[in-house]
Amino acid sequence: MALSSQQAAANSNNVLTAKIDNAKNILQLLKAINFKENAIIFGSSNGLKITVEDAKCVQANAFIQADIFQEFEVKEEVVTFKVNLNVLVECLNIFMGSGVPGVTPALQMCYEGYGSPLVLVLEEAGVLTDCQIRTKEAEDTLDFAFCNTSVINKIIMRSECLKEVFAELDMSSEHIEILMSPDAPYFRLSTFGNHGVNQVDIPKESDMVENFSCTQTTIYRYKLALIRPSVKPLIASQKVSVRTDERGFLCLQFMIKTEDNHICFVEFFCCPEEDIEDN
Repeated sequence: MALSSQQAAANSNNVLTAKIDNAKNILQLLKAINFKENAIIFGSSNGLKITVEDAKCVQANAFIQADIFQEFEVKEEVVTFKVNLNVLVECLNIFMGSGVPGVTPALQMCYEGYGSPLVLVLEEAGVLTDCQIRTKEAEDTLDFAFCNTSVINKIIMRSECLKEVFAELDMSSEHIEILMSPDAPYFRLSTFGNHGVNQVDIPKESDMVENFSCTQTTIYRYKLALIRPSVKPLIASQKVSVRTDERGFLCLQFMIKTEDNHICFVEFFCCPEEDIEDN
């Protein structure tokens, strides 16, 4: 990416600088979690984590590893700020829309610290475009305390399978019920809409299931309105891990492959609406 001398000199003041040759990789991940207006961006030596929350019940995290970028530097242990995600996605969409065959837009993101804007510089076919997005102080995010030791049930499957299941369920339902069990029916998703109960079973022997590790039968319900945003990362992903812990908290982890074949992950957490566990 070609930068002016003024821009290059300004780099010394940045606490966060990230450059990538294909900005579409970043846009793909941002779109996957773009279901609320604002996001919290965390920068560390490992890369970027972008967090979106809704109603103190749902959280989505997109992880963009440092090695995806051609250049990545964070001068503090952790850099944190809030940004309007709608604006960020819109800027990337607008400024990379020329669609020149064989040309990918390059992106540089810079942040000088508290009170400073997030500066985007895009280059495509030799044309530079820059914009500044106002940032705010980051708020505390939810800690779901979801750890591997507390996971009761875990299923890894091809995303295509879960996409088909969602397409068959009744989206007019207020809740979605998820049953996971070491015994039949193994993995069942149910909705309770205007046309009655819809149930879809996925057997553990299915070709779509890559890993089935369920230790006990659990049944939890979640507000469908809170689960619905997970469809975005599901559509973009190749694989999905479905996990529940002993509290009934749901974690969906999506494996997403970028245009440049980097593997990235989006995590989606949701609290149960009501505990109807029936062992």
